Amino acid sequence: MQSFALNTIFILISLSHLSIVVSSSKPLNPCNGDFLHTQAYRQMQNQTNTTHCKKLSSLQAQFAWNYHKTSHNQTQLNILIGTKLITNMGWLAWGINPDLPRMVGTRAIIAVKVPNQITPSVNTYNITKDIQLGCKFQPSGIDFMVQNMTVVDDKDVGFFSVFATLVLPQRYNVSSLNHVWQVGYCVDGLEPKMHETSLGNLDSKEVLDLETGDCQNIGQHRRHMRKIHGILNIIGWGTLMPLGVIVARYFKQFPIKLDPCWYYFHYCCQVVGYILGTAGWGLGLFLGHESKYYTFHSHRVLGICIFGFTTLQILAFQFKPTQEDEYRKHWNVYHHFLGYALLVMIPVNIYKGIKLLKPNNITWKWTYNGILVLLGVVVLALEIVTWAIFLYKKCCKKTVEESSPRRVEIEEDNKGQTKEGSSSRTIEVQE
Repeated sequence: MQSFALNTIFILISLSHLSIVVSSSKPLNPCNGDFLHTQAYRQMQNQTNTTHCKKLSSLQAQFAWNYHKTSHNQTQLNILIGTKLITNMGWLAWGINPDLPRMVGTRAIIAVKVPNQITPSVNTYNITKDIQLGCKFQPSGIDFMVQNMTVVDDKDVGFFSVFATLVLPQRYNVSSLNHVWQVGYCVDGLEPKMHETSLGNLDSKEVLDLETGDCQNIGQHRRHMRKIHGILNIIGWGTLMPLGVIVARYFKQFPIKLDPCWYYFHYCCQVVGYILGTAGWGLGLFLGHESKYYTFHSHRVLGICIFGFTTLQILAFQFKPTQEDEYRKHWNVYHHFLGYALLVMIPVNIYKGIKLLKPNNITWKWTYNGILVLLGVVVLALEIVTWAIFLYKKCCKKTVEESSPRRVEIEEDNKGQTKEGSSSRTIEVQE
């Protein structure tokens, strides 16, 4: 059984990785009307008829660009990025990374908006590991030329946009350009501070073909893996393992005695749930490794605890004492304690994971709510039946005892005192 579990986990993780490798690139997703009607976009479109425009996959951002080759075999790229930054304070960043589609190593253009400032400031920045660790973030030069940096705060349509012209050297491949974008709502003077650590902020990166508009959406791949991670854990740990507990509680003696069938069904639910949950847990560890700068600590710690406790529960089946063993009562206490602790920890951690998916978590939330309600209804019904049968049997037993004859043994002594050899009378009293 253990080798089967390990093989199943390996297959599920391999299939998940394979789905990422074979995922096709995403085609151009056109911009919507609000962004197309901004003044900045209309000015950009007037410069050339070959402007591309697409909605980015996160942070409600939209991106427009056009480019051409210069006489020095460089690429002159005009970009316009905008999002609905409707607050009085915040910042919008866009940049490219010559190595990988990630934030660290990005050469960025960041526009900062503060209250009572007529024109937001815009500068170039190098994003290094030190910035991720909380060091001061100041404007700096980057390894290519940036011209015509302009910020447009179009309050009529609610878009905060940044326009710039970039002159890219040959090392930046226009057919697979690693570009990232980010939005934050906290600034210190003109210094952009740390953005939120939601999944939308984490997924704001892709590999873009400037000529066709097709992209390899890194965030889309991660969302696909998160779906697999969530489905495996909801089915394995969130459904099958509680179902195994229900079977053990209600089909061992009350209200229906299914001995020994209840044990095999309980065992199968726990083992299959453990296999699926462990596969999902493994995917969660992989996702956490891929986003090492953004760790969801409580979700991660609870997940590790759940895996540890469920592993102990599975091992408990292998080391269960016999009924006659004096340690059986201690084993029962340990097994029941871990089981009920998991019934609390698993839903808490699943809801923590669902919360991380906001704002696209409504379907997940209501689906798991439905599963818990269904399990709760089953438990309530079985509990009512259990108590009804228990009270009925107790009432019947009392009735039988009251209607049965009582044997009263009266021992008397002819002289009113107990003596050796005295005779006794047994009187049967019918009530």
